[in-house]
Amino acid sequence: MPSKTFRGGVDTPHFKEMSASSPISELPAPEKVTIPLTQHIGAPCEVKVEKGDQVDLGQIIADTDAFVSAPIHASVSGTVEAVTTTRLADGRIVPAVVIASDGEDRWHESVAPKGELRNLDADAIRSIMREAGLVGMGGAAFPTHVKYTPPPGVDLHTIIINGCECEPFLTCDHRVMLEFADEIVFGLEAMMKVAGAKRGLIGIEENKPDAIEALRQAVGDRPYDVIPLKVKYPEGAEKQLISALTGQEVPSGGLPLDLGIVVNNVATAVALANAIKTGQPLIDRVVTVSGDRVGRPGNLRVRIGTSMEDVFDACGGLTEAPERIVIGGPMMGQAVFDISIPITKGCSGVLALSAEIAPVVEEKPCIRCGRCVEVCPSFLMPLYIADYPHEASLEYYPLDCIECGSCSYICPADQRLLERIRLAKVEAEARQRSDDA
Repeated sequence: MPSKTFRGGVDTPHFKEMSASSPISELPAPEKVTIPLTQHIGAPCEVKVEKGDQVDLGQIIADTDAFVSAPIHASVSGTVEAVTTTRLADGRIVPAVVIASDGEDRWHESVAPKGELRNLDADAIRSIMREAGLVGMGGAAFPTHVKYTPPPGVDLHTIIINGCECEPFLTCDHRVMLEFADEIVFGLEAMMKVAGAKRGLIGIEENKPDAIEALRQAVGDRPYDVIPLKVKYPEGAEKQLISALTGQEVPSGGLPLDLGIVVNNVATAVALANAIKTGQPLIDRVVTVSGDRVGRPGNLRVRIGTSMEDVFDACGGLTEAPERIVIGGPMMGQAVFDISIPITKGCSGVLALSAEIAPVVEEKPCIRCGRCVEVCPSFLMPLYIADYPHEASLEYYPLDCIECGSCSYICPADQRLLERIRLAKVEAEARQRSDDA
């Protein structure tokens, strides 16, 4: 029987052998963290501390009353050195809090176990998600409690845990599945309870047989299915994963909620388990540090707000000047020029790549071969969206693009299709706002 998968997509080199066998190691708290106040989809947080304040580990330092948001917590104990700004990987300048660590890792009094899962009702679990600042840790960073607050009349019947990790180089989720399988299953149980869902699925690509076995052992006789999936990019994209596992298609302009489905990354499930069992908010995450310009590629547990430079230094530094430094994966991540950029909740990897792996190439004229159309997992026409961004703002559904980069990867003319599609999406969103006004 053929493995489950979705329509479209591409086969990419994996490069996972650089770090896949490297167990997760703890990066000690840096002397200073710069914590952005925008680390999620939705409303940015408002700062709740001032310069000179003493803060404890896990203390809320920024929050908002907005529903679609998530609070930000101190990732070290120490002194607020500045309320300033910092640059994110996408180039935005956002408010930030700089904390000088006192080296004590003194926990805030609010950090305490939340009780037995069997005694927590849906509202209590939803509150824990929100108070812990949980967001999607696969990269989207959508506030988790919002996913579990569906509109009236929506029946959430299926929870999917995403263990695909289809991006080249990245192995942080693979290591999380191997080392924290029980916590993933605990997190899934909590998600099932808050949603009132009856079906739990865990999707993992077939190139991670050890992770598949670890999750099956952790599931035991519980009524959850661990399902191997074909190795193909972007198998781990939310809509494509739903298609592969259930055969259902999320409608154009719609959300998984429209199908009664919620998808969460394996790391988000672990973060929820930690929030319930220990009360720890989302103050750190596992990050893959890889690439052929990294001294010792590996997987590190890193405090939020740690600089990319500190992360590279912990893995032997950069052996030579890289052609490209990427935060995230090479397909959907962001190339950056400043390694002082801090690690955020949605950051799964930092890569330093040579010109042999990430060459800078010149665009050539489009030959209308149609390969970008063949591989697009969202059933779009990337060449038209990229060539006519203004017209595409209505006619070619650019907002359905998941920005996987398959079109750019497969293009024989080396067209920077994804970059131009992102511009088309900005125009489409502006047109939507204008039409709604």
